[in-house]
Amino acid sequence: MTQRGRAGARPGTRRSGARGRDTAEPRPAAPRVDLAAARARVRAVIEPVVAAAGYDLEDVNVSRAGRRHVLRVLVDADGGIALDDVAVVSREISAALDAADEAEGEVLAGEYQLEVSSPGVDRPLTAPRHWRRNMGRLVTVTVAGRAVTGRISAADDAGVVLDVDGEPRELAYDQLGPGRVQIEFKRMAEAEFEDADDDVLDSDDDDDDEDGESDQR
Repeated sequence: MTQRGRAGARPGTRRSGARGRDTAEPRPAAPRVDLAAARARVRAVIEPVVAAAGYDLEDVNVSRAGRRHVLRVLVDADGGIALDDVAVVSREISAALDAADEAEGEVLAGEYQLEVSSPGVDRPLTAPRHWRRNMGRLVTVTVAGRAVTGRISAADDAGVVLDVDGEPRELAYDQLGPGRVQIEFKRMAEAEFEDADDDVLDSDDDDDDEDGESDQR
């Protein structure tokens, strides 16, 4: 996650009070803005930039946080997105917002902070690309009013195939509600155990190598 702040108002200055004490002028509160309209303006500016960089703009959210606004942007790509990539696209988004401010006036009035990140596993699966990017994962989804849990075995632009208790079920996207990836603690524990075994084997190999080198000396 990267952050960017823009000062929309000058910081308060200090002046002498009646009894010789310094008092700070209060900083102005964040201007009242239509958050939905601001979100639409921001999306219109940054979506072409994100697409040109080769990523998908997953979400734009604008919220108030005290005297400032917080602009949160989620981007993603097939195969995921690395932290270095997030930093690059964050700079490009920031530059696009600055350019739009100069050309058209403030896109988001007042002081704001920009946060760019990639979605977590708790992000609902609502588009074909979301299902495709979670191939092999266990998900729960509502089908015809009932919750169904299965593993994604295939996904394309038309629909998804879920392995439900060993039986494949082909489902079109218009049959599905938002999917939710399930965290599999058992699999995580198995992966950690396998890593531990690898460490033991590597340690044994290192010992053998050290013995071999000693024999040659």
